[in-house]
Amino acid sequence: MQGKNILITGGAGFIGSNMVEKLLPDNKITVIDNLNNHVGDRFIKSFSGNKNFHFINADLLSFDYGKLEDIDTVIHFAANSDVRYGSEDPVKDFKNNVVVTENILEYMRKKDVMDILFASSSTVYGEASIMPTPENYGPYMPISSYGASKMSNEGFITAYSHYYGIKGSIFRFANIVGKNSTHGVIYDFINKLLKDPKELEILGDGTQRKSYMHVIDCVNSMIYVHEKLKKTDIINLGNLETTSVKTIANYVVKRMGLNDVKYNYTGGINGRGWKGDIKITHLAIDKLLSMGWKSKYTSDESVDIAVQETIEQLKNKN
Repeated sequence: MQGKNILITGGAGFIGSNMVEKLLPDNKITVIDNLNNHVGDRFIKSFSGNKNFHFINADLLSFDYGKLEDIDTVIHFAANSDVRYGSEDPVKDFKNNVVVTENILEYMRKKDVMDILFASSSTVYGEASIMPTPENYGPYMPISSYGASKMSNEGFITAYSHYYGIKGSIFRFANIVGKNSTHGVIYDFINKLLKDPKELEILGDGTQRKSYMHVIDCVNSMIYVHEKLKKTDIINLGNLETTSVKTIANYVVKRMGLNDVKYNYTGGINGRGWKGDIKITHLAIDKLLSMGWKSKYTSDESVDIAVQETIEQLKNKN
């Protein structure tokens, strides 16, 4: 992916900002972001002096896509990404995830932009009965409005692919961790322990178990796979291993140099952290591996490195 004009939606956020950093040396990058991720432009400020970087502060629900020119590829990260609070306002997920994606696809159709990389999610599977879960598992029965919105987006992308010849690389993420994260279990644990280094509230029962992938492996694998694919396809992104919530707590406590921290489990519904939380997520990555991809970090290594990165960033922020 070189010498292209690339639009990255949500490019000021967690994964988006890492993608900008990866692609900017060899491409022209336009980022559209409404900066509602509570960190403003902190993660992309360093790119502002680069002649190949253009930032647009806008809401994608109302943005005039006619202002964009000469885009070759869209990398679509923008979404309401806080799965935990979806039950409080599911319409927010519909508008910011489904309607925004449809707006982008309409722009692509009208301007003959033929490439899109889309950040989907393992939440489309719901509570899968097959572990590790392959891409052809079904029926999909998401248990969160976030998962439902991602499932809908996938459908629109495949429909536009059939109608208009757009190539869509649809990536179902496991749990992505690493620098520039703004929420999630690692971020929450560190913030809680900064406030009270003696006790840690853990949502659920601590046995929740998921596959974690470092954000560097995530963005690199997205680019790698998209260049390999000849047509629209769906790819699971993750690792062969899983990591439990309690293990993550142990990594955080160790890296913060704490001792004798008391873990207080909330219990939740059948050990879940919240309504819509999937207790165990483990994606089959046979398709990814068959394409020749190998992650740099295992699930546990991804978590440990992400803990270190997040502690350092929160320390510098304060």
